[in-house]
Amino acid sequence: MSTPTCPCRWEGKDLILTIRLQPRASRDEIIGIQGDHLKVRVTAPPVEGQANAQLIRFLASTFKVSKSGVRLLAGEKGREKIVKIMAPRCLPPPIVEPFDVF
Repeated sequence: MSTPTCPCRWEGKDLILTIRLQPRASRDEIIGIQGDHLKVRVTAPPVEGQANAQLIRFLASTFKVSKSGVRLLAGEKGREKIVKIMAPRCLPPPIVEPFDVF
């Protein structure tokens, strides 16, 4: 049985997240770590990049960075995405837990 990998890793001051996105949710929220992904829900539909745009806005707000501080590295057309958060100023609880060693 393999151990699930952490959906987040640091690259210098930047945070790389592996996300499983659920569009058309009732609200924008981070559900938590599920397997090797961070599950995130957004209210926007998966039409013409609306869900991706909402994901970027939500993550920028959550991590206290500008929208330009969130980059979609992979997964533009799928539900599984790799996102880079440049120098996040805030870490929500699902992200803090894998790094909490004390």
